[in-house]
Amino acid sequence: MNTKTSYIKAASYEAKVGEVKKILLLYSGGLDTSVMLKWIQEQYKAEVIALTLDIGQQKDDLQAVKKKALKFGAVKAITYDAKEEFADEFLSKGIKANASYQGDYHLSTPMGRALLAKIAVEVAKQEGADCIAHGCTGKGNDQVRLEGYILSFDPTIKIVAPVREWGMDRNEEIAYAEEHKIPVPASVNFPYSVDDNMWGMTWEGGEIEEPELIPPIEKFLTTYTLAKNAPDKEELVTLSFKKGVPVALNGENMSLAKLIVKLNVLAGKHGVGVVHLVEDRLVGVKNRGVYELPAAHVIISAHKALEKFVNTRQTNELKEMLDIKWAYLCYGALWYEPVMSAINAFNDSVNERVEGTVTVKLYKGMASTVAMDSSFGLNHASFTNVGGYNFNVNASAGFTEVYSLQMKMVNQIKKIAI
Repeated sequence: MNTKTSYIKAASYEAKVGEVKKILLLYSGGLDTSVMLKWIQEQYKAEVIALTLDIGQQKDDLQAVKKKALKFGAVKAITYDAKEEFADEFLSKGIKANASYQGDYHLSTPMGRALLAKIAVEVAKQEGADCIAHGCTGKGNDQVRLEGYILSFDPTIKIVAPVREWGMDRNEEIAYAEEHKIPVPASVNFPYSVDDNMWGMTWEGGEIEEPELIPPIEKFLTTYTLAKNAPDKEELVTLSFKKGVPVALNGENMSLAKLIVKLNVLAGKHGVGVVHLVEDRLVGVKNRGVYELPAAHVIISAHKALEKFVNTRQTNELKEMLDIKWAYLCYGALWYEPVMSAINAFNDSVNERVEGTVTVKLYKGMASTVAMDSSFGLNHASFTNVGGYNFNVNASAGFTEVYSLQMKMVNQIKKIAI
């Protein structure tokens, strides 16, 4: 099969054939990276080391991924356990920022890419690799994230992006894999691809790409229960937060990584966290994805509710605006931009008081916050004299008169003018 294209390498960091000797391939074992492992050996005549990051994938068999990499020519296959680092250093920041992009996409892939790029540079140096290769397309966000982050850590390293070079479409890639007897998860009858980590599974391809078509989720959302098949009985779960991060699930203390993994199973059983979203890609096109985010959806919903409960209206108003900005920066390949550090510092300050327990009801795809308890909770209104804050109601009429003064005046002036 002829895979030559007219792609012209314009950026100085793009590797050219013959100038690199050892390439670190960011290897997931999916269609693109499985094909390019073979393709890179053919085209670049370089040694390939496969790096797979373990960030709590919910579906992938990482041991099988490693064996496949070695079978098809990698001189070394590294599985790097980064679950705790991913949760503690990346997802915790996302939780404090109520990470949501243009709806309920909780930014699992963008945060995963920020960590992947950091570790890739570290491993490349350890292994003596002079180049890093990735499986991103020329139309997606991940090429900008990975390449921008990699170069931020090491501006001297070269990068190869085979999908931009070879010009094959999805069906041609599948045919290439069949020709070279490379097992891949995608096929003509199953054209879907997934990026998978503990915070979420993001599905693309096939009917998902076409907004006028209904994605056949029964075909690919097979890890957890679909909402229509979920139990008819609701389930209550409690999350305990400290400084804005969950530290216990149903009263059991555990690390954030372990809590997320366990909550995925609990919430996934009820079909929670399935999102259909048409979003604005960084590169200027629209894109539809189907996202499977059970634990992320529960945690973000609970955190957002508790945060509002313990903070003032002015703080919450500013926080909502900065959460939107944080999400766009995270999605938009700017994780290591200094402004992100500034917003994270603000979020750390705001979340000093975000402590307490939140009870969430799981039922038929829904996660509803139904109760909260916090020693920092601001006093609440009540129809009774028990529990709520009893302020001097004699001041209420005067407050109303002053508060509505300008509205009253402008409407009286309008009447006089008429």
